[in-house]
Amino acid sequence: MKINKVAVNSHKYLEVLTHIAKPPRELYVMGELPMTRQPTIAIVGTRKPTAYGREVTQRFARELASRGVVVVSGLALGVDALAHQAAIDSGGVTIAILANPLPDIRPSTNRQIGENIIKSGGAILSEHDASSDYVVGKWSFLERNRLVAGIADAILITEASAKSGTLNTAARALEQGKDVFVVPGNITSPASAGCNELLKQGATPATSIDDIMQVIAPEQAGQQALLPLGNNELETSILKQIQLGVRDGEQMQQNLDVTASEISVALTMLELGGSIRPLGANKWTLR
Repeated sequence: MKINKVAVNSHKYLEVLTHIAKPPRELYVMGELPMTRQPTIAIVGTRKPTAYGREVTQRFARELASRGVVVVSGLALGVDALAHQAAIDSGGVTIAILANPLPDIRPSTNRQIGENIIKSGGAILSEHDASSDYVVGKWSFLERNRLVAGIADAILITEASAKSGTLNTAARALEQGKDVFVVPGNITSPASAGCNELLKQGATPATSIDDIMQVIAPEQAGQQALLPLGNNELETSILKQIQLGVRDGEQMQQNLDVTASEISVALTMLELGGSIRPLGANKWTLR
């Protein structure tokens, strides 16, 4: 893939990085960067998300990207990859910032997502390319985190344990004067211990995208995304149930007073139509 070297201080989208500690003079880029500054959110979190972590990450990334917010992350396993893919699926723009030299896309298990980022009009960035003989170490990811936080207008942590490396990105964001948003988690879940601790320390809770939009794009806050309509009354009712928080297919069947066959057919048609997607165990969410 073609790699371009871009001077940070002469690019309108990247200029924000000139104000962070240890600002990079230039970055290596594969793909296309936005030509002008746009609202940007960094979404980060655990590499081993729970079902809850996966759902909230995909929901926030999808809804923010559909409002024109650029979604930034580090292409790591777990939350990073989920955020990138959800942004792509919504037709939005997403940017990955890597610790390793380009053109390698690491981890290799996420190479396809990286290629999809570029195909969908996004970009992959790094401070290094193969000609620099840069050796990746643990410090490389800490250096990368300052860029993930620095390029964004705010940070969103969707799920993180007490010892998650994600907390380093939150610290970099606070050093840079950025807002840190955190999705509250189950107090009995170790996977959410880091998030809940950040909330106790004063991070801003995020329970809907408008919590974030009011800060990074206040002119868009309060706008409601249109709920997709089904092809018949039952499909539309199912979509409304999911929007209200009902995930379980059997619960929907009871609430709507229809047969198991009717709900099964309607769910299948909505999935084929791209309105909903399965979470497993007969649980569903909006795309």
